[in-house]
Amino acid sequence: MISQKAKYAFKALFALAAADAEGGRQIQEIALAEKIPRNFLEHILLDLKRHGLVSSRRGKNGGYRLLKHPTQITVGQVLRIVDGPVAPLPCLSRTAYDRCADCVDEANCQVRRAFADVYRAQVEVLDSRTLADALAAGDPDDAGALAEPSRRRAVG
Repeated sequence: MISQKAKYAFKALFALAAADAEGGRQIQEIALAEKIPRNFLEHILLDLKRHGLVSSRRGKNGGYRLLKHPTQITVGQVLRIVDGPVAPLPCLSRTAYDRCADCVDEANCQVRRAFADVYRAQVEVLDSRTLADALAAGDPDDAGALAEPSRRRAVG
């Protein structure tokens, strides 16, 4: 499962994606509309800003805005920024690889083998699904609504 922090990050990013490209959105406006605690949202937006997904501007016409188009921000990218590695085992992680302390033979590890294909499939979906795909998708309870992410690849 994703963390509550990740869920709030996605809500904030979707709110920014829906906002006028010129205007940006104030933290208070996003917090109220998306029911996110303001202090928590500030920390989330600062993380996203440090990773180059959003920018902020002070003043009357200030606020936060996306730095990249929603087609260039993947679900996997956001999850890694907010929650860290998405691999179920450290020995499978592409971004935070670490040999398991109790592993004698990684090449023949049955636990690693059991999760390798599942992880590859998960990463393929997470890294191909963009914010734009999620915004355009139908009802997630509809069996076919989320079956085909766009073939656009994130840039950057």
